[in-house]
Amino acid sequence: MRYHIGNLENEVLVDLYEKMLKPRMIEEKMLILLRQGKISKWFSGIGQEAISVGVTAALKAEEYILPMHRNLGVFTTREVPLNRLFSQWQGKSSGFTKGRDRSFHFGSQEHKIVGMISHLGPQLGVADGIALAEKLRKTKRVTAVFTGEGATSEGDFHEALNVASVWNLPVLFCIENNGYGLSTPTNEQYNCEHLADRAKGYGMECRIIDGNNILEVHSKVAELCKAIRKRPRPILLEFKTFRMRGHEEASGTKYVPQKLMKKWAQKDPITNYEDFLLKKGVLTEANIAASKTHITEEINANLALAFEEPMMESSETKELNDVYHNFDFEHLKPSENTKDIRLVDAISDALRQSMERHNELVIMGQDIAEYGGVFKITEGFTKMFGKNRVRNTPICESAIVSAAMGLSINGMKAIVEMQFADFVSSGFNPIVNYLAKTNYRWAEKADVVIRMPCGGGVGAGPFHSQTNEAWFTKTPGLKVAYPAFPKDAKGLLNTAINDPNPVLFFEHKGLYRSIYGAVPENYYTLPFGKAARVREGNAVTIASYGAGVHWALEVLEENTEIDADLLDLRTLKPLDIESVYTSVKKTNRLIILQEDSLFGGIASDIAAMVMENCFEYLDAPVKRVGSLETPIPFATNLEANYLPKKRFEKELKALLAY
Repeated sequence: MRYHIGNLENEVLVDLYEKMLKPRMIEEKMLILLRQGKISKWFSGIGQEAISVGVTAALKAEEYILPMHRNLGVFTTREVPLNRLFSQWQGKSSGFTKGRDRSFHFGSQEHKIVGMISHLGPQLGVADGIALAEKLRKTKRVTAVFTGEGATSEGDFHEALNVASVWNLPVLFCIENNGYGLSTPTNEQYNCEHLADRAKGYGMECRIIDGNNILEVHSKVAELCKAIRKRPRPILLEFKTFRMRGHEEASGTKYVPQKLMKKWAQKDPITNYEDFLLKKGVLTEANIAASKTHITEEINANLALAFEEPMMESSETKELNDVYHNFDFEHLKPSENTKDIRLVDAISDALRQSMERHNELVIMGQDIAEYGGVFKITEGFTKMFGKNRVRNTPICESAIVSAAMGLSINGMKAIVEMQFADFVSSGFNPIVNYLAKTNYRWAEKADVVIRMPCGGGVGAGPFHSQTNEAWFTKTPGLKVAYPAFPKDAKGLLNTAINDPNPVLFFEHKGLYRSIYGAVPENYYTLPFGKAARVREGNAVTIASYGAGVHWALEVLEENTEIDADLLDLRTLKPLDIESVYTSVKKTNRLIILQEDSLFGGIASDIAAMVMENCFEYLDAPVKRVGSLETPIPFATNLEANYLPKKRFEKELKALLAY
């Protein structure tokens, strides 16, 4: 192995050696603790230390780095306290996740580290978002993100590279190509000689680096960082390396040919570098012994602190309180000056006023810039706020949702417009596994609003008509709003943007231009988790939201003899179930109307909660009405049969006659 010192001082050469030695010695200790049952799992990076250490040492302390589960050297090089790392691996309170997640599935704003999730790919898009914030602020900072060769087959990898290239984001994409994705060799994962070659398809620069040569890693990454800070752009790095342990310890290495193991053992990044420094006279055996003694003492002292710490204790209240980031809602009252506008105009109004109020709010989506979006909600926004803040995106929902998360991590706010709510399925993973779980895992907010044009009744067929709120009301950590009226839409959207938690904001496109209302002209907010009483009555409670509220109103206007309490839920997470209980205790009957197909929808949960808490007040079974258990058809007569509007009137009258 050839080492080129360049202009590095001896002090730096020794420092890089000690920075590699430390994670190696920690790992060796952890393997002992694993066999003793004192930690639950371990993903070894033995043989790959030069990459973690070299890249991290080349970055500035204020530059974000997004490591994987084999990058212990990132954490130690950033000087994360060892007792906290050890407590993290034992699920104790001094760790970073309060025992809620393991190994390196956490972040630390103090150390500018953002840990991965097991789904691997989303963190690449998160790096895009962090880097976008740096570029918008003109900080001249680089963001580095790690992935393994296996994850380069995921769609998120390709989406993230494309976005970074199109937007010229200052990201170093670091592939640790260690030859195997768990047990699958590279020739069964991809059909190209070098993964770095993929950069060409995205118009990106690339480099292939010997991942076991600490000086090559450090010098080349430092050189590239300097270039990127001067001219922001992404670069794809492929580090050729090998892991000398299994994917995780339970996997073993039997699937690896022994000849290959011996070959890479001879390329050990620490042993070879140590020999080089000894021959150069930069290190002595005494220096090495002293370093190992010092590191051993540090490991043992910090392990003692972690072992002395009691096991995690929690409570239902503590657990529930940490699902969402704290939000001090500020109720800004609506003015008396109003204008009669459509739902679509009220949403546009909220977006415009929020963009004026929050200087670091960015809106992203397909065709939302000059074109104004397919529903023209952001028309004219680029003239008002510029293309940096109103950004057209490629068709890659997963990467854009992840990038929104990255903007939030770097202190900005983000709104993502799904062109149609149906398309959110392409960005489902980062919403339910990253945005939703981040605060619970390591107390990091996800200041992201996903706007969801949804709903049927417009003959758009199976892929442009879904109202899929139930996908998200099931997921702890997400908030879900679904207004029916222009005034509510504006106030709730303003609140959603202020809220540091991820919000799915459903906008029924069938109501966009058909529903008008008096909307206050000023900037105002409305609280989440507070239903609105649209009609007051005593004979039956109707609970609904979105288009269902208007269907219920139509039925009541056609049947004036029905004395109904009509509740517009407005938000589904949090849900104002107390208002439903109060109404049911008065009327003794409940019917819930939703546009979504019936099984597994919000109506089922409301019905169950009312049965559990208000059973003695009921004079009839709780009734649910929803759409058919089919995909949404296109033809007008078929769609009318699918939607529950006509069935609702029949079921309402049957409930009253019970």
